[in-house]
Amino acid sequence: MSSWLGGLGLGLGQSLGQVGGSLASLTGEISNFTKDMLMEGTEEVEAELPNARRKEVEAIHTILRSENERLKKLCTDLEEKHEASELQIKQQSMSYRNQLQQKEVEISHLKARQIALQDQLLKLQSAAQSVISGAGGVPATAASPSFSYGLSHHASAFHDDDMDFGDIISSQREINRLSNEVSRLESEVGHWRHIAQTSKAQRSDSSDQSEICKLQNIIKELKQNRSQDIDNHQHEMSVLQNAHQQKLTEITRRHREELSDYEEQIEELENLLQEGGSGIALTDHSKIHEMQKTIQVLQAEKVESTKKIEELEDKIKGINKKLSSAENDRSVLKKEQERLSVENRQLLEECESLKLECSKLQPYAAKQSDIVTEKERILPYSSSVEEEVFRLQQALSDAENEIKRLSNLNQEELQISLSKLNNEYEVIKSIAVRDMDLDSELCDLRRNLEAKEQELNQSITEKEILRAELEELDKQNQEATKHMILIKDQLSKQENEGDNVISKLKKDLNDEKKRVHQLENDKMNITKELDMQEEKLIQSELVLSDLHLTKQKLEDKVAALVDQLNKLHTKNLNIQKENSELQEHVKQKEEELSRVRDELIMQSLNRDSNSNFKDDLLNEREAEMRNLRQNLSEIKQLNENLRKVAFDLKMENEKLNLACENVRHQLEESVAGNSQISQEKNAIVEALKIEKEQLEAVLCQAQKRLLEEANKYEQTVEELSSACNLSISALQLDHEHLIKLNQEKDFEIAELKKNIKQMDTDHKETKKILSSSLEEQKQLTQLVNENEIFIEKLKERSSELQEELDKYTQVLRKNEILRQTIEEKDRSLGSMKEENNHLKEELERLREQQSRAAPVAEPKTLDSITELESEVNQLNILKDNLKEEIKHHQKVIEDQNQSKIQLLQSLQEQKKEMDEFRYQHEQMNATHTQLFLEKDEEIKNLQKTIEQIKTQLHEERQDVQTENSVIFQETKVRGLNIENGSEKHDLSKAETERLVKGIKERELEIKLLNEKNISLTKQIDQLSRDEVGKLTQIIQQKDLEIQALHARISTASYPQDVVYLQQQLQAYAMEREQVLAVLSEKTRENSHLKTEYHKMMDIVAAKETALNKLQDENKKLSTRFESSGQDMFRETVQNLSRIIREKDIEIDALSQKCQTLLTVLQTSNTENEVGGVNSNQFEELLQERDKLKQQVKKMEEWKQQVMTTVQNMQHESAQLQEELHQLQAQVLVDSDNNSKLQVNYTGLIHSYEQNETKLKNFGQELAQVQHSIGQLCNTKDLLLGKLDIISPQLSSGSSLSSQSAESLRTTKSDVLSESSKQEIEELRKSLKEKDATIRTLQENNHRLSEWIAASSELERKEQEQTDSEIKQLKEKQDILQKSLKEKDLLIKAKSDQLLSLNENFTNKVNENELLRQAVTNLKERTLILEMDICKLKGENEKIIESSRGKETEYQALQETNTKFSMMLREKEFECHSLKEKALAFEHLLKEKEQGKTGELNQLLNAVKSMQEKTVTFQQERDQVMLALKQKQLENTAIQNKVQHLRDKELRLNQELERLRNHLLESEDSYTREVLAAEDREAKLRKKVTVLEEKLVSSSNAMENASRQASLQVESLQEQLDVASKQRDETALQLSMSQEQVKQYVLSLSNLQMVLEHFQQEEKAMYSAELEKHKQLVAEWKKKAENLERKLVSLQERLDEANIALDSASRLTEQLDLKEEQIEELKKQNEVRQEMLDDVQKKLMNLVNSTEGKVDKVLMRNLFTGHFHTPKNQRHEVLRLMGSILGIRKEEMEQLLNEDQGGVTRWMTGWLGGGSKSVPNTPLRPNQQSLLNSSFSELFVKFLETESHPSIPPPKLSVHDMKPLDLPGRTKLDTSVPGNFKDTAESGSDRRTDVNPFLAPRSAAVPLINPAGLGPGGPGHLLLKPISDVLPTFTPLPVLPDNSARVVLEDLLKQ
Repeated sequence: MSSWLGGLGLGLGQSLGQVGGSLASLTGEISNFTKDMLMEGTEEVEAELPNARRKEVEAIHTILRSENERLKKLCTDLEEKHEASELQIKQQSMSYRNQLQQKEVEISHLKARQIALQDQLLKLQSAAQSVISGAGGVPATAASPSFSYGLSHHASAFHDDDMDFGDIISSQREINRLSNEVSRLESEVGHWRHIAQTSKAQRSDSSDQSEICKLQNIIKELKQNRSQDIDNHQHEMSVLQNAHQQKLTEITRRHREELSDYEEQIEELENLLQEGGSGIALTDHSKIHEMQKTIQVLQAEKVESTKKIEELEDKIKGINKKLSSAENDRSVLKKEQERLSVENRQLLEECESLKLECSKLQPYAAKQSDIVTEKERILPYSSSVEEEVFRLQQALSDAENEIKRLSNLNQEELQISLSKLNNEYEVIKSIAVRDMDLDSELCDLRRNLEAKEQELNQSITEKEILRAELEELDKQNQEATKHMILIKDQLSKQENEGDNVISKLKKDLNDEKKRVHQLENDKMNITKELDMQEEKLIQSELVLSDLHLTKQKLEDKVAALVDQLNKLHTKNLNIQKENSELQEHVKQKEEELSRVRDELIMQSLNRDSNSNFKDDLLNEREAEMRNLRQNLSEIKQLNENLRKVAFDLKMENEKLNLACENVRHQLEESVAGNSQISQEKNAIVEALKIEKEQLEAVLCQAQKRLLEEANKYEQTVEELSSACNLSISALQLDHEHLIKLNQEKDFEIAELKKNIKQMDTDHKETKKILSSSLEEQKQLTQLVNENEIFIEKLKERSSELQEELDKYTQVLRKNEILRQTIEEKDRSLGSMKEENNHLKEELERLREQQSRAAPVAEPKTLDSITELESEVNQLNILKDNLKEEIKHHQKVIEDQNQSKIQLLQSLQEQKKEMDEFRYQHEQMNATHTQLFLEKDEEIKNLQKTIEQIKTQLHEERQDVQTENSVIFQETKVRGLNIENGSEKHDLSKAETERLVKGIKERELEIKLLNEKNISLTKQIDQLSRDEVGKLTQIIQQKDLEIQALHARISTASYPQDVVYLQQQLQAYAMEREQVLAVLSEKTRENSHLKTEYHKMMDIVAAKETALNKLQDENKKLSTRFESSGQDMFRETVQNLSRIIREKDIEIDALSQKCQTLLTVLQTSNTENEVGGVNSNQFEELLQERDKLKQQVKKMEEWKQQVMTTVQNMQHESAQLQEELHQLQAQVLVDSDNNSKLQVNYTGLIHSYEQNETKLKNFGQELAQVQHSIGQLCNTKDLLLGKLDIISPQLSSGSSLSSQSAESLRTTKSDVLSESSKQEIEELRKSLKEKDATIRTLQENNHRLSEWIAASSELERKEQEQTDSEIKQLKEKQDILQKSLKEKDLLIKAKSDQLLSLNENFTNKVNENELLRQAVTNLKERTLILEMDICKLKGENEKIIESSRGKETEYQALQETNTKFSMMLREKEFECHSLKEKALAFEHLLKEKEQGKTGELNQLLNAVKSMQEKTVTFQQERDQVMLALKQKQLENTAIQNKVQHLRDKELRLNQELERLRNHLLESEDSYTREVLAAEDREAKLRKKVTVLEEKLVSSSNAMENASRQASLQVESLQEQLDVASKQRDETALQLSMSQEQVKQYVLSLSNLQMVLEHFQQEEKAMYSAELEKHKQLVAEWKKKAENLERKLVSLQERLDEANIALDSASRLTEQLDLKEEQIEELKKQNEVRQEMLDDVQKKLMNLVNSTEGKVDKVLMRNLFTGHFHTPKNQRHEVLRLMGSILGIRKEEMEQLLNEDQGGVTRWMTGWLGGGSKSVPNTPLRPNQQSLLNSSFSELFVKFLETESHPSIPPPKLSVHDMKPLDLPGRTKLDTSVPGNFKDTAESGSDRRTDVNPFLAPRSAAVPLINPAGLGPGGPGHLLLKPISDVLPTFTPLPVLPDNSARVVLEDLLKQ
């Protein structure tokens, strides 16, 4: 497991190390790109700002570029530092290796010493046996088997070493042999070169030349073989070196254990020697002396051998250095190949070695324990001494064997040393025989034996400790393997994330490139749509003009339709306002998004308030780069450690592979093949570089072309804009251009030779149209005559009315005379009353006189009575006469009043009718004159055009066949030019529509004013009737009084009359007093109302002060509002002042009426006072008092309501202040938009004035065009006649008379040939197209003429309209339209209240005037208050919208918060695991030796770096948590604000509903409009929410894309090391680029087809609309008799016109938006192209070098799988590998047939390119498969599961669509689209055996997908779609059962 994990870690480490530089540069590029993407939102807003703002943005852009360059420099510096650190790490690893070698040398010294001691012991034992023979017989025999058992154990322990060193020796011999062969080959090469040089001089012979060619080929082969041999030799040297180092470590370990054993044995022997020293003979002394000498000699030899071993190690170090330099020079590709071949063997051998070690350790431990027990049982030491001597001799032989093994590593140096050692050993033996005097030294030896026994005990304890440590190490090894698996998973996740980021970034680049193409296509579409919409606008304007004429004729009947038009206009304005508000809202949302980002960045960087948003982004990116670099450095350190372990394990495995000669031959051939492939690939890479440069040049040219085209488009746009401002000269040029176009169009007529007879029918149709137009003219003349008759009748009627007026004036004069007579009679009545009073007084006197002297005065009284009776009779007669006169006068007055009212009404109606008829008459005259002129001009133009066509037909018959292809292009050009010409009418149309609607609204207002006047006249009539009624009542009262007087005088007696008169006088006095009391009460009430009014004034003043505070606070806003809507506010103020003036005039009129009523009442009061007051009048006064009290109560209630509203306003003002501060930024944006709208409005006015002048010029041009059409018709007739003469046989399909047709059919039908028929059909088609164009020209002429008539009428109307109407048009564009209407209604209510007050308080005129002024002031204040309320409502709505946007942002922040929390959990888990691993490493390092301090330092550094990582992660987590808490607090505050605003809205809505209940009748129409506007608002808000969701999703997609990009970068750079498929991939890239070019051509053709389809659809639409208009004209002709039918048709046309107006207004707005977007996108294109040029160069290199490379892991799995599968199923694995490596099926079958017995052929074919010269060798036993046949099934299932992801199947590229011959693979063909199948079939010839599922990652996840590019797809490498593979922007979920790790773990378990 450790070796497997080591291999994985080494592979990952190398891939990540190679990723380093390119990843750093790419991350820099990605950071720059993300900055630019973030800047897009601000750039879109800034594109609309003026040029100064754009310059600022450009300056900022340059600053950002400089900063990006600085960051790139930093990245390069960091990469250099990284490389330097890697070099330092390599040096440190070399130093550690040197220390290990030194340790191994020390171990070899100790081993030699141990062998010497064993020899001494053996000698001592042999000596002891001779001395003591009888005492220890039995124990010796017992001890000997144990000792021999230990020896056998040692021999068995060293047996494996012998085997391993045997392999090394054989490999070294092979190396020497190969070096000899290399030298021999070099000598042969030199020989052949000499021969070749000599043969050059002898080139005359032809046979020599053929031999020279053969020799040159041989030389090439020999060179290749030599290079292969050199590479193999270096590789084998490195393998042997590593194997030697590993063996040294093992030998030292074993030697230490054996030393401990031997030391214990020596101590035992010394103890035995000390005990039995007295019995040893002298011969033993000589033997002991010899043994000591031999030990000394052996020690000297050991020192010399150590020196030699050190020299050898130094040489090995030099060789290592040379090998490292050579390996660095060799390409990375060969290393990866070798590692792949070793990787699988490591796993098997590692498992075997672990098992063997475990099996060895158990018997060894048992044997050691047996040895210990047996040594305790050792009996007399004499026998043990012999055994020890024997053992030492065997140890000497072992030492000699070891020395031989060491010498075999480098035989040249070691042979000399071995010979010396052998000689010295013989000398030592001879000396040992001579000198045996060792008595003195035996004691020392015994002491040493005791010490050695102690050491043996210690070594046993140490052995147990070592076993425990071994178990701990095994556990730690398992933990390390698990940790490595986790690290691998994490790395794979990071790789996937990087791939996702790269894919998303590429997708974004691709999308932007597509946008550029779409914008270029949109330009063409917009120009065409402009022309289409202009024609539609002309049609709608013609319909409007017709409707205008009919409306003016039937205005009384079409009032309802006018109302509909007004409603539509208001809706249109509301839509425009809503669009503008939504645009502002979107901008506000973008600003809020930028604000939120700024706040987040500020919080993350501890709120650096001084730093800008961009600096914060740069700091964050730098921090991220530092973290990434730290992570990379730490991962690289881990990878280097893993590389060391893995490299050691690999070298162990390669020993076994290099044992056989076949394998070496295969390696030689593979190196030769690799060298060839490398040379070929170098050549291909150079060719590809050249091709890449060419492609880059082509791309640059294409970009230049795009820039030139963009410049051309800009020039065309500028020319169109300048064309709008050109004068008559430009129009003349256009006229000449139109003439040229007509001439070009005439070329098409040459094709119409044989189809001119159809022209006859068309000509007849034109004649019919002309006749119908003449009939229309006749009808119009009839209408004009009828109108003139009607006007004459009206004149007669007006004369009659004037006569009636004269009569009525005479009657009025008579009325005045009658009034004067009535007044005289009143005076006479007064005089009569006075006389009556005098008579009463005289009667009283007479009675007194009678009482005094009755008898004396009797004759006098009789005389006086008779006189009085006569006078009374006379008075009665006079009274009767007066009554009759009064009755007569009353009747006359009533008749006169009625006649007055009737006359006034009839006069007003006649005036209206006269005005209307005059207006209609003038318009009719004007329109008829214009129509006659236009018809004449059309006829002349048609004649001219016919003549021109005739002349041009003669000239152009010759050019028919050559210019067929040109004609269609010219028609297209002409259509475009005509459309460009008609484009100039677009701007004037909206203005004319506005003026027309304004006129209609003005007429409605006039009607409303007339109705008001009628109501006022009715009120005046009622007042006059009231006056007459009062007069009649007064006269009746006086008549009653006269009658009463007469009755009293005539009937009653004298005293009764006097009493009655006195009673009447008293009653009259009482009534007078009551009236005076009533008047006093009225005065008191008046004074009370005055005081209340003053109180009201004080309250209003207090409220005004509060309002002034609000106004002062709002002045800040108002200053900002002034820039945007100052003109609108001025206009509203002017309109309000005008309305108030009108109301003041109405109030003055009412006050005058009140004054007249007052005078009448005063006169009546004076007369009542004189003649007495009536009870009825008193009751009326009481009723008036009650009414006044009720009105006073109403006023008080209103006052309270005003108080409550003012208080509410005060409460809300404090809250609104905060909201106003927030809305200031929004007001700035609104002001900018309003200024833009004002500029646009002025530009529209100027363009309207210019368009009017252009219309006149177009009329003249149209006349000329019509003349040319007439000439065309004439030429048509001529051509028809000539064709009848020339080609009568073609007349079978023509429209001649039936007789000629039948005769021609019978006679000449056989003569017709197929060619002539085809020509006839072609000419017919072209004729039809020509007729359609002529019809469109005629219709355009007709429309333009009608448009000119309508525009002239509109100009007259504009002259007649006053400045007030223009102000009203501006009013209707204001936002405050609803508020004005509400205020009008309030003013009406207040005026009614004033009328009631004026009627009630009639005798207080002066006070009335004061109250009137106060009421006007209050009205103004209430208007101001309502204005403020409306403003606050709008601000509340804006705040609510902003709060909604913030809620969406809050949701997005919550999602990011969850993501951060998940990341933090993962990081904490990683930190926890790293801490545990760090603790484990610390325990290991404490237990290890002091020599491994370097590794401990490295591990400590790694632990420190991981701790620093954890600290940084904790800091980041704390920062994120703080930011989230702050965001939550802000969101809660925003929600509170929103709730507060909603509460305010509820209050305001309640007040509005309370006010609306009073005004429902007048506001029905406005409420409907408000509902429609609210529906639109809801829809648009939904759209805004959808757009915001798209923004969030796009931001998420960007993040996922960045992750995927990083993952893909890592995967691509892993594949950089695999170079076996570069040649195929470069060829594939060439084919792909060619296919991309083909696809671009196809996309262009598709676009052209789509454009032609659009044009055809537009023509069909136009023809359908023309047919509809013709049907409407026919309906008008039929329905001219009945006015009701006319109304129906008018209504239909009105609906169509409304639809056209709506579409026109929308189109104008869309065009403005499109132009702005085009300008913005042009700027963005320039920026993006600069970015793309930088990124393209880098990604081209990456894509060229990395795509389509074989995956290392997959090949490793296949390699191991081959060995694990049974022999009968190995051909399946070979076929899989062959399909991956691109070998055809035939070649694979040949290889399998040639070699079916073993793997060596497969190995040679795979490693060496398939050489066939090597013989087959059987497999070694350790290479046999350990698995059953289930592995192949497992592998197939693994491939199937890996090839079917959870997401839908990706669209594979053309070059990857070759399925395997496996079950289930054929289903993929069904999922591939049709176009992919075609391309796949075409591409299958190039690559036949390509497996998309066994391919490397670049093939399975194709970066380049040419088939996926749509029409107009980009050709840039950055913009290649990754979305086909990764559509959901998430890494692909792989099931754990399907991963390679699980399969390999199963293998290891088995």
